[in-house]
Amino acid sequence: MDAAEFEWHPAELLRAPHPNQTPGFALIMLNQPLHDHHLGVIRRLWDNASVRVAADGGANCLYLAAGQHGDASFDDLCLIIGDLDSLTPEARAYYESRDSTQKTEVILDPDQESTDFGKAVAYVRQHYRHTAAAEEDSHDATRPLDIVAVGGLGGRVDQGLSQLHHLYLFQSDPRYTEGRMYLFSGESLTFLLKPGTHRIWVRDGPGPSPGDVFGKYVGILPVGRPSRITTRGLEWDVTDWETSFGGRVSTSNHLLPETEVVEVETTRDVLFTIALRQA
Repeated sequence: MDAAEFEWHPAELLRAPHPNQTPGFALIMLNQPLHDHHLGVIRRLWDNASVRVAADGGANCLYLAAGQHGDASFDDLCLIIGDLDSLTPEARAYYESRDSTQKTEVILDPDQESTDFGKAVAYVRQHYRHTAAAEEDSHDATRPLDIVAVGGLGGRVDQGLSQLHHLYLFQSDPRYTEGRMYLFSGESLTFLLKPGTHRIWVRDGPGPSPGDVFGKYVGILPVGRPSRITTRGLEWDVTDWETSFGGRVSTSNHLLPETEVVEVETTRDVLFTIALRQA
């Protein structure tokens, strides 16, 4: 196995922040309807994010879910970017007229060789960096923001596969030096594990607790090329197990009640997906 080791704390994206904690990720809203039973979790992501961007028609979804009903939950939108072929006049007028602390900027990018999701990711990576606290290592202040994309899966199959393609495309560096990316579907969180050993913290402590944000279902899926994986902390752990499309894949696995950390060793890129408890 590759010697690289990685720690993941994905629950921190969804929990109420600790006192004096500085949010450190960018939220990208994709063009997919926001369902009422997901809005509570999406608002938590929104509140925890330091940068909020809509990829073209993603602004419509925010407007329809809240703005048109007089709900200001999603008013502090930093940016709308894309070829703007999906952005409605109503949503654009609403966000351009907001009297908020940060006006919503609208950027037309007509490039037809990139998707609106790709345009949003490229812009965030170019213009926003992590802001470290004064006592932290100053080098940390130069790293890119992690990105959470909302609406990344679900709906049309081709759109869902496109989002997984983008996740694979935008996590090409083996050490995540351009920041980590997560896809939030409303019912699960998905991210890419590069070759190496990954420790993924999934619980506050042994056994379910009110602070837990994840449910029990876990999937580990190969992308690009077959991989060999070893897992610890799941109901059906495997050792040096080959996984590939057309071969064996690990889906609908379960977290054990006592599991606080899931460990995954992988020789190639694999998707890790975990259900949300709220769903």
